[in-house]
Amino acid sequence: MSDTTITKKPRLKTSAMIASIAGEGQVTRSAPFGHALAQLAREKTNVVGMTADLGKYTDLHIFAKEFPERYYQMGMAEQLLMGAAAGLAHEGAQPFVTTYAVFATRRAYDFMHQAIAEDNLDVKIVCALPGLTTGYGPSHQAAEDLALMRAMPNMTVIDPCDALDTEQMVAAISAHKGPVYARLLRGNVPAVLDEYDYKFELGKAKLLRDGAEVLIIASGIMTMRALEVAKALEADNVGVGVLHVPTIKPLDTETILREARRTGRMVVVAENHSTIGGLGEAVATTLLTAGVTPMYRQIALPDEFLAAGALPTLHDRYGISTSVMATTIKGWLG
Repeated sequence: MSDTTITKKPRLKTSAMIASIAGEGQVTRSAPFGHALAQLAREKTNVVGMTADLGKYTDLHIFAKEFPERYYQMGMAEQLLMGAAAGLAHEGAQPFVTTYAVFATRRAYDFMHQAIAEDNLDVKIVCALPGLTTGYGPSHQAAEDLALMRAMPNMTVIDPCDALDTEQMVAAISAHKGPVYARLLRGNVPAVLDEYDYKFELGKAKLLRDGAEVLIIASGIMTMRALEVAKALEADNVGVGVLHVPTIKPLDTETILREARRTGRMVVVAENHSTIGGLGEAVATTLLTAGVTPMYRQIALPDEFLAAGALPTLHDRYGISTSVMATTIKGWLG
């Protein structure tokens, strides 16, 4: 029997699961959704918070601490979560339901469809880890959630960009009567839109900056990336406009068409979602139906099961990092 000592190497930590999407040195705000929901609940006594064993990881623990009697922890049972939310909504409550986007849209889809959407109930489904915001692989990457939710009748669909968008979204979706699916940025969330005199309005797209050569139409974290790309391409004398579309359904077709009709600009849709069924296809359908035909390109996740790994590596690999986006757009411009 050998007496050789085997020294174990320390396990390397990666930024796979709980990685922040904030860049180094970027200003952030902590748990904007949790704080905004707690503020809303102080004003509206029918607001309740519900989750499936993920209160800490959807920032709902902030609400739970202040309103324990209005907080429902349903355990790892997402179908039960949606059914219970429907029941509470029938009794006059306004449930804010949180879980991971994959668990809501894939595991509990039929319960949302039949128990919530068909009756047009006032349930707000707010889901973390949208698109490629985790490196844990296909079991946790919701690359097709917008397509699924867009296809559901009565469902309003929101993809906020940053902390300000998230904070303002909470009161706005509460004021809207009917079911809402919103992507959730949790933890330390970048504060990007503060400098653009921005205000979230349900169903409205906002032109954040103008540019003569390129118009990037984006939602979610890709609006943040688009703004970074626009600043980077200024050095090459390329003018890039950025149109932020936080509401995926109903889509602000009027604003999109107005901006796309301006001649001489390439239109690029950028989204943290599969090329299938998301903002890109919604915009393309809008343009084609209206007979508006600019040079059109799409930056999105491929129609495949995505890899696991550290987020910066994955964002480079799948073309949604700032540097790769800038290179891609410059290549399209020739």
